[in-house]
Amino acid sequence: MQQREEKQLESSLESIIQRVNDLKASLSSMIMKIETEYETLNWPKFLDNYALVSGQLISLSKVLSHDKCTNLRNLTVLPLMLSPERDEQLVQMTEGRITTFSYDLVPDYLRTKLEPLAEQKMMQLELKAQNLQYDNAQKQIAAYQKVVSHVWDIVNKAREEWEVEASSRGSTQQNSSVADTHLLVAAVGMGKNLKMGGNPNGQPNPTSGGMMVAPQGRPGGPPGQGPIPPSTQAMSMNKAPSAIKTNIKSAAQMHPYGR
Repeated sequence: MQQREEKQLESSLESIIQRVNDLKASLSSMIMKIETEYETLNWPKFLDNYALVSGQLISLSKVLSHDKCTNLRNLTVLPLMLSPERDEQLVQMTEGRITTFSYDLVPDYLRTKLEPLAEQKMMQLELKAQNLQYDNAQKQIAAYQKVVSHVWDIVNKAREEWEVEASSRGSTQQNSSVADTHLLVAAVGMGKNLKMGGNPNGQPNPTSGGMMVAPQGRPGGPPGQGPIPPSTQAMSMNKAPSAIKTNIKSAAQMHPYGR
């Protein structure tokens, strides 16, 4: 029976020590980030570290409250050897925090009660709470509940706003318009709703749908007005007439030499 209890205690202590070491590593990493990365550390990263520490604390609490775990409250830690000399094994176990296991350190490290000053302060607070009248206590409780309820409402409202914003971000936003797409296709394909602009020099603009006249006396061709290329004629027929009025005279009237 005693051997079974000792094995159970050893197993419980190993599990507790493992989780305490994990918690200690997480706290050390969190403190190091706060001290060294305070310029680049943002709130989501801090919350992730805090959530990790919180989860490890919950895991440790579950181990301590498990049925197979030995109740540590029923156990007492007693020093087997006290020495004022430096103990290297103790230094290694405590990561350099404790060098000697002497008479002046044992009451602090193996204490099962609060420190005298803290215990005295707790007794004063308990005495003050006992002497408080019932009506005053109820008023203070009501005031505290009102403050807590107000803070709770603010937190819930902020949470609802965050959830709505997150849901709106997650949904697909419409970044196109079908009507605008049809207008663009009609404008590019058929020239619909396009306004024709003229040349500021008063000359017909070839790109604005004005008519083009070939120069007279083109080399290699008959004198007079040269033929208009078919491509130019097609462009003139397809495009809308220009806003600039043109007066084109016959080539026979403009030719200085009559035949």
